[in-house]
Amino acid sequence: MNSGNWIAILDFGSQYTQLIARRIREQNVYCEILRYDTPLANLRERAPKGLILSGGPASVFDPDSPQCDESLFDLDLPILGICYGMQLMAFRLNGRVSPGHTREYGSANVNLLSHERLFRDCPETLEVWMSHGDQIQSVPSGFTPTASTPTCPVAAMENTQRNFFGLQFHPEVVHTEHGKDILRRFLFDVCDCRDDWKMSGFVQDSIEAIRKRVGSEQVLCGLSGGVDSSVVAALLHRAIGPQLHCVFVDTGLLRHGEAEQVKHTFGETFGIDLHVAEAADLFLEKLKGVSDPEQKRKIIGATFIDIFAREARAFGQIRFLAQGTLYPDVIESVSPLGGPSVTIKSHHNVGGLPDDLQFDLIEPLRELFKDEVRALGRELGLPEEMVNRMPFPGPGLAVRILGDITPERVALLQQADLRVQEELLKLDEYLNIWQAFAVLLPVQTVGVMGDGRTYENVVAVRAVQSIDGMTADWYRLPYDTLEAISSRIINEVRGINRVVYDISSKPPSTIEWE
Repeated sequence: MNSGNWIAILDFGSQYTQLIARRIREQNVYCEILRYDTPLANLRERAPKGLILSGGPASVFDPDSPQCDESLFDLDLPILGICYGMQLMAFRLNGRVSPGHTREYGSANVNLLSHERLFRDCPETLEVWMSHGDQIQSVPSGFTPTASTPTCPVAAMENTQRNFFGLQFHPEVVHTEHGKDILRRFLFDVCDCRDDWKMSGFVQDSIEAIRKRVGSEQVLCGLSGGVDSSVVAALLHRAIGPQLHCVFVDTGLLRHGEAEQVKHTFGETFGIDLHVAEAADLFLEKLKGVSDPEQKRKIIGATFIDIFAREARAFGQIRFLAQGTLYPDVIESVSPLGGPSVTIKSHHNVGGLPDDLQFDLIEPLRELFKDEVRALGRELGLPEEMVNRMPFPGPGLAVRILGDITPERVALLQQADLRVQEELLKLDEYLNIWQAFAVLLPVQTVGVMGDGRTYENVVAVRAVQSIDGMTADWYRLPYDTLEAISSRIINEVRGINRVVYDISSKPPSTIEWE
């Protein structure tokens, strides 16, 4: 993190908070998401260039609503309040906030009343994304309304003397026109940030920090073959070479041929000290009869930790453990609000290690989002096929097999998914697809093959486009590709007689089915 050149985002519970951070990092400005009640002493010590107060589901009138430190507005820092953050700013500065007569959620048109500061070079009317019940009836002293809608008289406000700004809409979502431009104005025109958050500097800083911290000690790393763990291994290998030892746990729930590829790439080609734990039978036995998705994740996480711990103990005294924890993992798994910010799903790579393993954690990707990890991989010289590998869930195919997990169903999905990947790789637009995979459904349907009647499994195909996985739109695959996928799966994979295509986006759906 560049000292003094960063933005602090105080999280009041919005599901869009991570998007705010992503939009800021896209401008090559470092930022961090902090708890809404972060002490002022902490902010003063770390000296951000500005503050952003996120949205949130609460009302400022709720007795349990998240509240910031009362003296936050006396820090002499630029502040941008978004949605709830704007209402809180108005409420704390003696403006008038009231429950809205008409709740606005979704697309709305705002009329700009000013084209200075944040709205410079914007058109008279903007299509924006609204999500609020309360609204501001009158602005605090020193503020001026800068935008309105027919049902919301103060859709934006500003106090240029104090560099305080409020937006009732969400500039961070793609549905808001000129949203990136509005955030850029705040970052560069108001906060005077520098655009120096870049991967080349991150690599050198990380290598120096790793070498300084590790010294002559040894480091253990769990390697899955996915993008995150591959980048961690490459970064550590560059930093400390033979002091790195990698453990690969073969759960039997990987994609077709993936275990063999990991062993070849890292053990033979890269020359990393790789230890393989063959554990497919154990995982499948523990998952027998389990259909609840969260229970699957917990069983897989606990079993993985047990096996990894056994392998770790075999090394003797190793001080450090490296993990591919990303920023969204940390934020989603441990809500900074302890309630208002909803945990979407658990992540098995955050915490959970046995107490007897006295490791110091090294998590060099903990500050990064997924697309930043890919950029780091390229900076480290990893091959494009590895850097561009589609995200794969930690629990593997277990959360893409709805219902019971059996060896037969795993093999069935591996073969179906293989056909999906092979057909997509033929597309010139392959790199535009964030994630694509097959899902084995817990239903069977009637079909006809030749002169016979079949009663076999259904596979759903999912393909989405996204920047960072926090929001995603279903991908419009060419009909010829969909036809080829369906034809190949039904004709080549015995046990499947129907293929469907998932056309839901995130939100409201998630990318994975479980």
